[in-house]
Amino acid sequence: MTDDELDLDHQDQPGGGFADFDAFFAEQAATGPAETFQLYGRTYRLPDALPLMFTLQMERLQASDDPDDVRAMLRTLVGEDALDHWAAAGMTDKQLGIVLIYAAATVRRPGSITLQRAAELYDQQNATAGKAPTPPAPNRATRRAKTGRRRAGSGRRS
Repeated sequence: MTDDELDLDHQDQPGGGFADFDAFFAEQAATGPAETFQLYGRTYRLPDALPLMFTLQMERLQASDDPDDVRAMLRTLVGEDALDHWAAAGMTDKQLGIVLIYAAATVRRPGSITLQRAAELYDQQNATAGKAPTPPAPNRATRRAKTGRRRAGSGRRS
């Protein structure tokens, strides 16, 4: 490519320089069948792509225990009252985690994960999350103090 081809300010734009993202994204939209799953007697249709709001809320709410935060996150993925329906049916924290792992992976790449694999990933995440961090190695001064030996001087007199 030449410098002129890479210079976006000087390229001719079809339509007089107007970029129609709506039309472009509509062309790019996935045309495959919608992924669905059944839970507690209801069928849920997953979106064709992971909604940005879900991703943003997932990052922001990882440490939150507020059910309203979880509701808002799930609303963008599976619908309005999913969390309340699941909680009323007796869903556990682990089951919710498995559903979230499965749903997010399936939206990103349909058919990429099984329910069993989602459960394994949940268990792995919780096994590492529950472990206490490894204490840092003692610093040099601490190690020397424990040995009781004194280091030889440099030979300089003070």
